[in-house]
This record gives sequence, C-alpha cells and structure tokens, in this order.
Amino acid sequence: MPTKCWIDQAIDKRETEIMTNVPETQYAVQLVGPDELVLNSSKKVIQPGRRQILCRVEAVGLCFSDLKLLKQFSSHVRKSEIVSGIGGEVVSEIPSYVPGDSPTVPGHEAVVKIAVVGPEVENFKPGERYLVQTDYRWLRTVGSNAAFGYNFEGALQEYVLMDERVITSPEGESMLIPVSDELSVSAVALVEPWACVENAYASQERQSLKTDGQMLIAADVELRGDVLRNFFNRYGRPNQITWIWRSAVPGGLDVAVEKATDISQLKDAGYDDVIYFGSDARKAEALFAKVAARGLFNIVLCDGKFGRDVVTMVGRVHYGGIRIVGTAGWDPAESMEYIPETGEIRAGDKINIIGAGGPMGMMHLIRCICQGVKNISVFAGDVDEARLDALIKIAAPLAKKNDVIYKPYKPTKDEIMEPFDYTVLMVPESNLVAGAVRNAAKRGIINIFAGMPATVTGQIALDAYIQKQLYFIGTSGSVLGDMKRVLAKVESGRLDTNVSVAAVCGLEGAAEGIRAIENRRIAGKIIVYPACKGLQLTLLEKLAGQIPQVAECLTEGLWNKRAENTLLKMYRNSQS
Repeated sequence: MPTKCWIDQAIDKRETEIMTNVPETQYAVQLVGPDELVLNSSKKVIQPGRRQILCRVEAVGLCFSDLKLLKQFSSHVRKSEIVSGIGGEVVSEIPSYVPGDSPTVPGHEAVVKIAVVGPEVENFKPGERYLVQTDYRWLRTVGSNAAFGYNFEGALQEYVLMDERVITSPEGESMLIPVSDELSVSAVALVEPWACVENAYASQERQSLKTDGQMLIAADVELRGDVLRNFFNRYGRPNQITWIWRSAVPGGLDVAVEKATDISQLKDAGYDDVIYFGSDARKAEALFAKVAARGLFNIVLCDGKFGRDVVTMVGRVHYGGIRIVGTAGWDPAESMEYIPETGEIRAGDKINIIGAGGPMGMMHLIRCICQGVKNISVFAGDVDEARLDALIKIAAPLAKKNDVIYKPYKPTKDEIMEPFDYTVLMVPESNLVAGAVRNAAKRGIINIFAGMPATVTGQIALDAYIQKQLYFIGTSGSVLGDMKRVLAKVESGRLDTNVSVAAVCGLEGAAEGIRAIENRRIAGKIIVYPACKGLQLTLLEKLAGQIPQVAECLTEGLWNKRAENTLLKMYRNSQS
C-alpha cells in the first residue's frame, strides 16, 4: 500500500488546506500510446500549486469516448495542444496538462471530493463533493477544445489535480457542480453522459448567417443581384465575402468582397458560411474543407443535380458542428427555412435509434420515451439480440407508461420499409449515415451522435438529402446548462440514471471494462470505484454468485445507493 501522510506546507504565508490520509502514490489507469493502456500502481500524487485543487475520485463511468481516445491517442482532436483561451505560462504550471504524445489518464464521467486546495484557492474547501463538467469549450485546440480526461488528466485514478484557472469559464462559471451526499455517486457520475444526450436534442441550431463572420460564395452560374440582397436582408450580412469562380459579383450587396481564383488557395475551415451555386460534385467536395467549425454549408443546385453520391465530411458534423442545407432551386433562403430551432424530437415522429442496445443508445431510447412528446413511435435497432433482450426489460415498461409505441428490431433479421422522421446514429460508420438518408422521410432529422473522427467522410446521396430537405445534426459533449438540467431531474426523482448501470469494478477492472465496450459485450454503463481495490469487472447479473451481500441490495436487478454503500463499506473494511 502507498505510504500515507499529512501535508502541511506554507506558501506565500498561507497554509494549504488538507484532508487526512492523502497518499504519496496512487493507482491510475494511464494511456501511454495508441491502444496502450497500463495500470500504474505507483503514480505520484502531485500536491496542488497556488491555484490548484487535489480531488479524490469517488466514481467514474466508462464511455465509448474513452475508446475513441484509446484508438486515436495524440491524433484525437481533444488531445492536442491548446491554441487559445489561456496563456502558455499558465498551462506550463499544471502537471496534469498532458497534450500530444504525453501519457494521459482517461475518464471524464466523474464525481470527486475535494482533498487539498492551494493557498490562493477561495471557492473550494476540502470535503466538498462535485460533479465534473468535462468540456472546456473556451480553451480551443485545432479542431475542437480542451477537455478533462483528454489533454488534461481525467478520473481513472484515485486522485486528480485540477487548476482553478482551467475549470472556470470566462463568464466566471465553475466546471465543478456541487452535489449533496444524498445521491449515490454512480447516479451523479452518470449525469455527464446523460447530459451529452440532453445536449444532442437541446442544442440550439443557427438559423441565420453569422453577421460578424466570413462567407465564401462559389458560383457556377450567373446570379441575379436581388437574390443575394434579399437573402442578406432576411438572414443578416457577413463581415466579408470571398467570391470565387464564374459568376460576376452582383452589385449593391453592402458587404466587402474579395475575389479569388482557385479554391485550393483558400484557407481550410476558414468560412462560417459557405454557399455553392451549382451542381458539380467535385467542387462541392472541395468546398466541405473550407467550412469552419460550427459553420453552415448551403448548397443551391440551381435546377441541377449532382448525379452521383458526394464525398461528405460526416465526421465534422459531430466533432466540428458543421451543418449542411440545400435547395434544388436558385434561392439560398429556401434552404434556411427548414433548419430546426433545436435537435428535439417532434410530435408524431417515427424515430429510429441505430445501436440502441449500447450504453448511450439506451439513454437516447429512454429519453425519447420519457420526454413527453405526443404520438411518437420509437424503433430500437441493434445487431446483438442479447442486448435487445436486456433493453426490453427497461424500455418496454417505460413505453407502456408513457403511451409510446416501442419496436425493438435486429437489422440483419427485421426489414423496416417505412421512412423515419428522426434517426439517431449510435454506431460510428459512415455507411449508416448514407443509409439513414435513403430511409429518411421528408424534413427528416439525422442525429449523428456516434463520434466518428473529424476526418471521416461518407458517400452521401446529397441530391436526395436536398430533395427531402433533410438535416444532419451532431453534437459532442455537453454544456454546463445540460448537466444542471439533468442533475435537477435526478435530484427530484424524475430520472434515475442508475437504470444504465450494468457492471462495477475498481481501477484494476477498468481496462477490461473499456475492452468490453470495444467488443460490445456489455449493454449498459460500467461504474469504476477507485476505492474498491482489487475489484475486477463484475456484471450486476453475476453479483449474486460473486458478491451476494451486494446483490441482495439491488432493486429488481437495478443498481442503487444501498448497493453502492454496501460495496464501498465491504472494501473499506477489507482494506482497513
């Protein structure tokens, strides 16, 4: 066992506040390279600096995003260096800042308790419990943002170091959300993934031009001046337009225009709004790279057709937040008219959740069923019949209670011919995005939730996409408001996030847990308790044979606070 000690160090005439029994070393799961997970039994516990806090990790959920980081490592958009939002002199003071090829500690669905605070920390005190908000969206990396569990060490360790300057937004909001001791730590840890699901539907979609942004217009046809003037009058004016290709620039736009001759010379991801007037598939494919993060690509076919599938940057819909709209006519305003206000499901929607049997798919399914939207039907597809059977036990009673039509299906066995109004993709395969376009109803929404790398493209029938007025939506992570809304549901009893729990383990079982996610062996969520030294990955359905005293505490096979307390007490007593 690591040697335990007291910390009592004065810095700048102020003493560091402490909790007792903080060890000098700890167990930690580290990612040291692509697909290289190791359990370090003697990782140093670093004491906090002036603006830093040391937290004891109470619980952390494993996530499919951990698997994406495992595979991509330093090429993951959130593992790269911070390029804006904080000074380099600040991050150089933070030992837990580990961008690029530096080993990191995964784990971002976390509940922590403050152990030690630095001398200049005023807003946190030892003993306080917090839910961790992962995304530091104001700290930009190339292609994404900084995040806990990526380029900052995460929670698959006994203690994690954070810096107050990193976890506080420019508006002064802390990314640590206070929670009481009344809830199980598992229920609180699972607020983070549920909040990511919430964000996928509550996300506000931009329904106008970015008025202070950069616009790129590519025109293969001659345009009437009034088309753009009317468009700008209705949806706002950009700060500047870059104009390329055949058509002359119409007069009277009241916007600064810069002409260009070659698309290859233009900056990648440099334009908030890209409008293409034409139907040349190669040109459309080239223009995708020019759309900035959270940018809008408006394709105006001008009575033409691409005539073939178009290589489309579907990965950037999820990670870059880009959006794609189009019209078969000549007016870009027609494309803007069907952009939804949010990604929310709508009354009467026929919903298809592809990959519903996985941990996050289950959350999407439960949210859709319990959202209170009238006259919906939910189809839950998964290739694994065992996962579908496990899903039915939870989803079928909820569907009956909420008067929702629920239809589980296996894609390789059951053929569904009717078009879908709303499709949720939980499997990161671009061919499924293409299939969702084929199977979509008019004005359908296709939610690309599964995190394909930003570089992934797919052959998409954009002619059909535009004709049906479809809309790709994709979000990554959550914002503070999402987490607070979900936490409020949990605290009020309206949502039991513990219905997602399928297995528990200590740090020794975390690597196996991530591999179980990779192999789709477990339908629900895995909760890691760092305090449970030696606890291997244990399915709830196997508890009766392995830890019967914990199994006796389950409620109809579901995890709860009583079971958690019994488990923690057992391991606390065995290690004392």
